[in-house]
Amino acid sequence: METITWNDFEKVELRAGTILEVLDFPETRKPAYKVKVDFGPLGIKWSSAQITKHYTKEMLLGKQILGVINFPQKQIGHFMSEFLLTGLADEHGDIIISAIDKPVPDGSKLI
Repeated sequence: METITWNDFEKVELRAGTILEVLDFPETRKPAYKVKVDFGPLGIKWSSAQITKHYTKEMLLGKQILGVINFPQKQIGHFMSEFLLTGLADEHGDIIISAIDKPVPDGSKLI
């Protein structure tokens, strides 16, 4: 593992956002959703997320998550992913999202 500096960490824009919409994404090789998230003053952004094992679309609506919003956009088929929805792998490699347990303003930066 490489050690980073505080300045390195500050470059990562890990922001709170609220999930507004979740759509199926059948064109992907691995099961995924298209997720629309409100990052407050930083805007509304879309991402593709392989989180179908633990979450239904209905479970995700209104949930606050952590997203990296300063990665370059990534083309996934005909879809442009605008941020990275963060999470951790369980014992089977399936993703558990990084969720926020008490409400914070959308766009809040992880500190």
